[in-house]
Amino acid sequence: MRFIFVEIILPLLILLFLRSVLKNVFAAFRSATTVSKPQPQGPPPVAMGGELKKDPVCGTYVSIVGSPSKQVDGKPVYFCSTACRDKFRAA
Repeated sequence: MRFIFVEIILPLLILLFLRSVLKNVFAAFRSATTVSKPQPQGPPPVAMGGELKKDPVCGTYVSIVGSPSKQVDGKPVYFCSTACRDKFRAA
């Protein structure tokens, strides 16, 4: 009985203990390295809601809240981007 314990069970318990310790050490190291990395920023949030108007340059419907605009004949014209607004000015 002593032979089975010393030759099989004790080394098996030691290996399981070492596996558990190493697993926890690597998990802590992995989480520490991922926290220190800066997270990529997505596009800024777009204001939602409000009335939709059609962009006269590209035809996209845009919300009037937070969209670039230009006064034409006393009425506001809304654009999807400043690039479309600049194209409209050039035309």
